[in-house]
Amino acid sequence: MHNSIGWGIAGVLLGGLLNGGWILPMKRLRAWQWENSWLVYSVVGLIIIPWIVAFFTVPQLGEIYRSTSWATLAKVVVFGFGWGIGSVLFGLGVSRLGLAVGYGLILGLIAPIGTFLPLAVLHPERLWTRQGLALMIGTLLVVVGIVFCAIAGRRREKETQALTTARSGFFAGLVICIFSGVFSSMLNFAFVFGEELQRQAFSSGATASMAANAIWALTLTSGFVANAGYCVLLLQKNRTWILFRPANAPAAYWLGGSLMGIVCFGSFMSYGMGATALGPLGGIVGWPLFMSMALITSNVLGALSGEWKGASRRSYGYSLVGIAFLIVAITVISSGGGTQ
Repeated sequence: MHNSIGWGIAGVLLGGLLNGGWILPMKRLRAWQWENSWLVYSVVGLIIIPWIVAFFTVPQLGEIYRSTSWATLAKVVVFGFGWGIGSVLFGLGVSRLGLAVGYGLILGLIAPIGTFLPLAVLHPERLWTRQGLALMIGTLLVVVGIVFCAIAGRRREKETQALTTARSGFFAGLVICIFSGVFSSMLNFAFVFGEELQRQAFSSGATASMAANAIWALTLTSGFVANAGYCVLLLQKNRTWILFRPANAPAAYWLGGSLMGIVCFGSFMSYGMGATALGPLGGIVGWPLFMSMALITSNVLGALSGEWKGASRRSYGYSLVGIAFLIVAITVISSGGGTQ
């Protein structure tokens, strides 16, 4: 039992590590606009890789979808589309505020929302237990962390002019990140409320660690609709289809966009395997751990990539305090998550 929990935590943390850095290659695709990079990522990471993996790891995949209730399939599709909206906003928000601040704000919201709502709906009797109280206290700490991150981002903008290319400035990026955090939480809703689909996959011969791939394939396909749709609108509006021509799109760009998709899906797959190993409440207990590792990773990568170059130590200090509050909040949530 303890060995299973250890592997589960390792899988969740590995997923968080991957999730914290999958967008990093986008920084190198400077000749492309946002929509060019995001469309390549979406095709590879939300369609091609998920369905290839699901086809080879989940036997009788088509029959599983046919035998699963319409209610469960509808939840997975709707939550997947909601996550897709959050994913679009995530890309826009991080491009404005950077990895460190943008990730901090978004993941700080995703963690408590993605944990608290499934608990409230599926296990309301636990709300006034140690687990529920930990979630509520953690949510308050998240709010404090977000305030510090917002102050840090605003100060950095004034000091470095790092965001002068943003059309609407810092506050627009802040609003985008907040909405992204709300919608992006729906990825975990699809995983938790799609449990019937996972059970069907397991009954059809999929291993316990791979059964969640049936959920991911359908969820991410729904998310692809939102992501690709917005990219196509921008490609038409900005006339940036031309950037896909060979003269404007070297092989390294296609590889970079594809790598984003591969690493992103790898993070979801690793999280699903780890959360499954954690037991019946794995999707609730594992989610804040997943977000915690992603948050730490993104903050380190943001600093290493020079996002705070030219900013004062005080501004960076605000960021570190904000991140610290978010990590403490996630730790508090996690500490209550294991209560049976």
